[in-house]
Amino acid sequence: MPEIAKSVNDLFLNPRTYDPSHFDAETAHLLRATIDYFEGVGKTELLRRDHNAVWVTDYLDFVKREKLFSTFLTRADYADGDDNRRWDTSRNAALSEIFGFYGLAYWYAEQVTILGLGPIWMSDNDEAKKKAAQQLADGGVMAFGLSERAHGADVYSTDMLLTPNEDGGFTANGTKYYIGNGNVAGMVSVFGRRTDIDGPEGYVFFVADSQRPDYHLIDNVTHGQMYVSTFALENYAVTEADILHTGPQAFAAALNTVNIGKFNLCSGSVGMVEHSFYE
Repeated sequence: MPEIAKSVNDLFLNPRTYDPSHFDAETAHLLRATIDYFEGVGKTELLRRDHNAVWVTDYLDFVKREKLFSTFLTRADYADGDDNRRWDTSRNAALSEIFGFYGLAYWYAEQVTILGLGPIWMSDNDEAKKKAAQQLADGGVMAFGLSERAHGADVYSTDMLLTPNEDGGFTANGTKYYIGNGNVAGMVSVFGRRTDIDGPEGYVFFVADSQRPDYHLIDNVTHGQMYVSTFALENYAVTEADILHTGPQAFAAALNTVNIGKFNLCSGSVGMVEHSFYE
């Protein structure tokens, strides 16, 4: 058990005294390395990047170099026997707290990766899960294609339409709005509905690739370091291998992903408030 804090100040994140030793050695190393990265960049440069809305390339290079998301966000049964690579809510919360401390854009890139992984990890699609684990190992990020401008995150309503084709797959057409990491995500978990089935049986969660030519990145809907995208799928070919969930399971995957992933709003916000005390 970690030692109980001796004072209120011991509860607040302080990069000079931060001690993650109650975690295992690799987790503690990566949490400390994350703080050291941001401290190395420095407050002046972090503020410059924030004010100039600089995309978080340097930070994602750090994530790739340290295999940070791979270590913290991979399902243990897809980690090739590496005990350090596992989904652990306690250490994910600690990492989100650090990201929130240094800037919302850094927390956000992790947060939407978590959301994008939710439908993948909860699916029975073994190949998609192997692909996600490999992309994380390669330093990739994910995205969660649920919300739309006309509906927000209303899971009951979606205008992402999947038309069945002769080979057992679908052709997807529609636009998603307010989708973080939509500019670079290797796997975008997209929620839609079939055109040939009404009601809950018609829901589908599938994986899209942001680098394909039939995936059209439209814009960033915010002015900031975060890339909160609008994207459109135009005659996007969805194969059976891309399908994560169908019917009520797709609906449940949307709700369960939000239930699990949005928890990190708490720890990220804690980090932001702690920085105000630190200042």
